[in-house]
Parts: sequence; structure tokens; C-alpha cells
Amino acid sequence: MLKKESLLAMRKLKLIWDFKGPDGLKIAEHHAVHLNEFIEAENYMDLFSGFEVLNDAHAIAYLVVSEDQMKPLRDALKPHRGQVYSE
Repeated sequence: MLKKESLLAMRKLKLIWDFKGPDGLKIAEHHAVHLNEFIEAENYMDLFSGFEVLNDAHAIAYLVVSEDQMKPLRDALKPHRGQVYSE
């Protein structure tokens, strides 16, 4: 049986920034560029980011982190929301 600490380390969370309106996709795509720059500047090897279109008026940029990394990254980057990540 896995310990609780092992489960927390394995679970991935998706930090999300919402962008709405006609320019939401462009802004989400641009924000993802800055998230990638952050990943490189801070030498995180196990993070990845991207963007998605949810509908024609709502897009998101996101950063996938392990649960044990979430609090410091959330505090530094100020996402709008988060959810459990599933592939």
C-alpha cells in the first residue's frame, strides 16, 4: 500500500488562467509562452504548460505541477483556479 505522501507526490494539478472574449485565445497562447519562460528560468524539469480553447469566447493557459509543488508555485504565479490533472 502506498503512503499518503507518495500519493501526493504522484498526483498532478493543473493551475489555470482564464481568458475570455474575442482575444482570449491569443492572450492564453501568449501567457503560455511566459509560463514556459518561467519553467526554463527556474530550471523546472518536471513541469509543462500549454493552452486550450474551451469555446469561442473562453481559452485557458495552464501549468501542470505535482501536488507537492503547488503551493509555492500558486503563490508566485497567482493562477485563477486549479484542478486535478488527468492525461
